[in-house]
Amino acid sequence: MNMRYLQEIRFRWDRLDADSYVRSIPSFQNLGSLVFDRNVTLLSGENGTGKSTLLEAVAVAFGFNPEGGTRNYNFSTYESHSSLHQALLLVKGPRRPKSSYFLRAESFYNVATKAEEYREFVPPEIYYRRFGGKSFHSQSHGESFMALMQGTFSEEGFYILDEPEAALSPQRQLTLLILIHQLAQKGAQFIIASHSPILLGIPDARILSFRDSGIRPCSYEETESYEITEMFINQREYFLKRLLSDSQDM
Repeated sequence: MNMRYLQEIRFRWDRLDADSYVRSIPSFQNLGSLVFDRNVTLLSGENGTGKSTLLEAVAVAFGFNPEGGTRNYNFSTYESHSSLHQALLLVKGPRRPKSSYFLRAESFYNVATKAEEYREFVPPEIYYRRFGGKSFHSQSHGESFMALMQGTFSEEGFYILDEPEAALSPQRQLTLLILIHQLAQKGAQFIIASHSPILLGIPDARILSFRDSGIRPCSYEETESYEITEMFINQREYFLKRLLSDSQDM
C-alpha cells in the first residue's frame, strides 16, 4: 500500500487563466499527471524548464506559504508565485505528516527573518533545537541551511526543497544526502529540485527530467548535471579550450 503523504498530482488546465505564462512552458505541454512512487523525487533540468514553478505550485496547493517555511508561516514580502497551484489536484495518502517544511533557497533570508519574529511564540528549547542553538542570522548561509534541516526534518515528515544545495559546500551536500536518505528509509517524503550532481545521486530516488519534450523519468547518468560535470572533470583542459575558443569567436 502506498503510504506516501503525496501520491500524485493531477493537472486541471481548464482552471488556469488562458493568458498564464505557465501555459507556454514546454515541459508542461500535454501533462496530465505525475505519480510519486518513491520517498525521494528529484526534479532535474535546465534553468527555465519549470522545476521551481511546479515545486512552488505543489507547495502552495499543499498549504505552505509561497516564500517557504512551515504551513504555520503566513507572510508575504513580494507576490511572485504563479497561479499554477489553482490547476493542481493533490492526491494525498491516508497519513498526515507530523512535520513539514518548504525550503526555497532564493527566499530563505525572508523566512529566517520571520522565524526571528515568531521566536517569542516558541519555547526556547524547541527554537534552539530546531535552529542549531542560535539565530539563523548569526550563522553563515550554509550553516543556517544545515541547522534548519538537521533540527527540523524527521522520519514522519513531508519536505519540499528548492535547490537546497545553493548555500552548501560539496561536503555539506554529502551530509544532506545522508540525512535525506536515512529519513526517507524510515518513511519521510521529499520532493527536491536540484542541479547538484551530488544530491541527484541520492540512492533509490526517482529522478524526473524536465525538458522541452516533457517531463520523463531518467537515470542519474542521464541528467545534464551529471553529464556536464563528468565531462568537465574527466576532460577539463579540452573542455576549457573548446569553451574559451568558442567565446573568443563570438
